[in-house]
Amino acid sequence: METYDALLASITPATGQNSRTILDPATGEAVGQAPVHTVEDLEAAIAAAATAQPEWAALGHDARSAALMKAADAVERSAEELAQLLSREQGKPLNGPNARFEVGACAAWLRATAATPLDPETVVDDGETRAELHYRPIGVVGAIGPWNWPMMITVWQIAPALRMGNAVVVKPSEYTPLSVLALAAIINEELPDGLLTVVSGGRDVGEALASHDAIGKVMFTGSTATGKAIIRSSADTVKRLTLELGGNDAGIVLPDSDPKAIAEGLFWGAFINTGQTCAALKRLYVHESQYDAVCTELTAVAAAMPMGNGLDENNVLGPLQNRQQYDIVARLVEAAKASGARVLIGGNPDADQPGNFYPTTLVADIDNDNPLVAEEQFGPALPIIKYSTVDEAVAKANALDVGLGASVWSSDLGAAREVASRIQAGTVWINKHGAVDPRVPFGGAKQSGYGLEFGAEGLKALGVPQVING
Repeated sequence: METYDALLASITPATGQNSRTILDPATGEAVGQAPVHTVEDLEAAIAAAATAQPEWAALGHDARSAALMKAADAVERSAEELAQLLSREQGKPLNGPNARFEVGACAAWLRATAATPLDPETVVDDGETRAELHYRPIGVVGAIGPWNWPMMITVWQIAPALRMGNAVVVKPSEYTPLSVLALAAIINEELPDGLLTVVSGGRDVGEALASHDAIGKVMFTGSTATGKAIIRSSADTVKRLTLELGGNDAGIVLPDSDPKAIAEGLFWGAFINTGQTCAALKRLYVHESQYDAVCTELTAVAAAMPMGNGLDENNVLGPLQNRQQYDIVARLVEAAKASGARVLIGGNPDADQPGNFYPTTLVADIDNDNPLVAEEQFGPALPIIKYSTVDEAVAKANALDVGLGASVWSSDLGAAREVASRIQAGTVWINKHGAVDPRVPFGGAKQSGYGLEFGAEGLKALGVPQVING
């Protein structure tokens, strides 16, 4: 694509097709028109995918990987146009770990997925028995994505599915369909027709996709409640599932930490994408000996981070993507204030400001059972809780029924690893939070979902294991 206008035009619905206007969460202005696909459109997409898939599977890993590498090149050629669209539709700024970062991650994940080796595994070879483990294509995979990282998480879903010889039908969030439609249009420049289709519909389309008997696997990133509904709807067809669900990640600052040295890492662990990240730091436990210093240093970092329209090159924080999420954050902060918790910065949104901007907010001296701590805020508000013993901090971190990620912050790597081993979460980072890597498996514990993504384990999850014994 040569220009932003050309990119947008490539996904604009045809005259007479049902559509709806997508608004910029920073300004309320129209970004573009998104098609409103129906269950009948979904049926057509699944039929096309089922037709295209066998030939794609027959190409083998090398040819499929080569196509993914070319798709990564195509994404990079349109990187700035994609970032502009993403910023307008999702709200995240161009700079910082935001829109340009997300588009870059799409290309990086395509390449890493293509390059990850997955050879047949010899599990027994003793002279009498030889057993090899292979992974065959599933067929057609359904991918249902969220609005917070719409392009990147779509690539997390489609890249391994395609690499393993599957076709994919994508159902994007109704809040951010344009970004996913544009990304798929560019990737499709390097794929056979019908292999990858985006069906931009409502809840009825998502429900039909999750229960369709021609879909062999569903990949879903989103709320725990919706994940449970997908589990139920998939039961009759015994679908394979990968579910990355809600999280309320804990961070534990140990007594030997250096508050000034870790403050910026803590900030971005919590406020990446303005807090709208499943595996963001959402409740911070700080030892009483470090508590005041951490509060002071973290407040200083927060005060220096500009928030505003994502197209302004100076901003690194943006609006909440939708008003529903804004209202959740506002309700939780108000509950904290009403309880007597101390607001270090923020907590005072400007009612006259256009857009869904909620100020960067840090809340101290808050009880562990306060709603801002116990519920996932998914926005720019971080509660900071004081603890006396490490056992107390670990118990509080493990008390909730979710466990996507967590982090431990310490100058003593051995001590940090010991504490990390006691936390009930799919990933525990040390002296960082939320740093995902396409080579490293990622998945949740407890009600944060199940199944692994990324690396060889992520590829295996998009295949059917077959043992050849003899």
